[in-house]
Amino acid sequence: MNTGTIALIATTAFIVLGIGVWISFYVGRKNKTEEAWLVGGRSLPMYVVAFTQYATAVGGGVLVAHVGIGYAWGLSIFWYELFVVAGMLIIAAFANWLRKGRFSTIPDIFVRLYGRNKTLLSVVAIAVILVPFGWLATQFVAFASLFSEVTGIPFTPLIVAMAIISLLFVLPGGLTSVAWSDFFFGVFMVGISIVIAIYAVMSAGGWNEVVERVPDDVFTMPEGLTLAGAGTIVLWFFAIVPGTLTNQLYYQRVFASRSGKDARTSLYLGAVMVMIAGVYAFFIGVSIRAMNPTLGEDGRELAAGWFLTQVPTWLLALYGAFLMATIVSTTGSALQSVVANLINDLRGAFIKEKSSPQQTIALSRWCTVGVTALAAVLAIAYPSALDWLVATYAYSASILAVPMLVGIILAKRFRIPVQVSFASMGVGLVGCGIAHLMGTTVPYAVFGIVASSVAYVIAMAIWKPVRVPGGLAPDGTPEDSNERIGAPEGEQV
Repeated sequence: MNTGTIALIATTAFIVLGIGVWISFYVGRKNKTEEAWLVGGRSLPMYVVAFTQYATAVGGGVLVAHVGIGYAWGLSIFWYELFVVAGMLIIAAFANWLRKGRFSTIPDIFVRLYGRNKTLLSVVAIAVILVPFGWLATQFVAFASLFSEVTGIPFTPLIVAMAIISLLFVLPGGLTSVAWSDFFFGVFMVGISIVIAIYAVMSAGGWNEVVERVPDDVFTMPEGLTLAGAGTIVLWFFAIVPGTLTNQLYYQRVFASRSGKDARTSLYLGAVMVMIAGVYAFFIGVSIRAMNPTLGEDGRELAAGWFLTQVPTWLLALYGAFLMATIVSTTGSALQSVVANLINDLRGAFIKEKSSPQQTIALSRWCTVGVTALAAVLAIAYPSALDWLVATYAYSASILAVPMLVGIILAKRFRIPVQVSFASMGVGLVGCGIAHLMGTTVPYAVFGIVASSVAYVIAMAIWKPVRVPGGLAPDGTPEDSNERIGAPEGEQV
């Protein structure tokens, strides 16, 4: 690639990212409170929350792995998107209760359900950190993989550059600055993805030509939905649905909404946009296959990078900015989430002295720099775009999914002893780890979640739950009202 083309790509990306950085600093300057850093001041508009949910969910996975899935397995890609949407819709069912609880992180929910316990807080915080940290490293890898092939720049400098860029979106104002910059990036991403998908199809000779060149089973029903194989689809289900349900990034945006109703609506809109992202990846993937069928299933992660080498300069500039915006939106969200757990939960579990809001924000910023550096080093050492996500989702879900979701449901009527949570989390972790080490054909996340479920039931029989008349209110106190968890505000049964 010639110097002029690289300069054009860099200029376009600089303009788009520059607007995002300006938004981040502008919003951060006006929102300097500790609550603004952690949960967006609990006052983000619904449309901002919807786009930040979408921008958070759609990152390097869609750009690299999902385009590759569309290339190799056609319609099977929509299982992945549907599993993400299923998780988002389940969270939406609890959105009202979650928003009223004024939580800041997932460990706060566990404390509300099972009581304050230093060990519980620490274990949950570490388990919660697994997924966003895995996302962070994955986005660094995705960025470097794409642009290394296009520009010829070595892998390591690109990861370092993305790490520095990510810091610019988190340091000014935490979640508040991340969410508002995500809103801008989300609007940009939706528009450009439509343009790129149309161009890909036209470059392949039009949709009829794509259908002619690509094997029929990629498009036909139900064959197209099963091309990935039952084992892969089951793996996606047990990794993505429980992983989404225990992914703190989605919950923080619920906590940041103005109301439970806004939080629920934003999740619905975000789910629609996630499906649109799946459509984008499908059209890009099959169009690339029509143009270059030689990559094969083993080379599916190369599909997006190959396509970058085929587009004209003007579109490459827009595409480059699109890729950077997409990846940065996810890295910023993941980075802020990890730091929130480290400062709000792990630090709070061991340090009793209360810091001032200014001290907490300053410490959060230093921690943000440290986490970014660690993620960049690991991304350079272990550059795999898919293994990060699969492993982090599996272990986090095995530890958290059952005690959190069952706990929220049972909170309608019972106070659950903390021992039940410990048993479920410990057995889930061991079950997942053993299955992972054995290399089982069944996804190891399945073993972890099943083991956690069995342990929860047995532990409930040993440590009896205490019935609370009317259930637990979101603030942790017994309530005598008959409000249903997940019901719209004001609705009763």
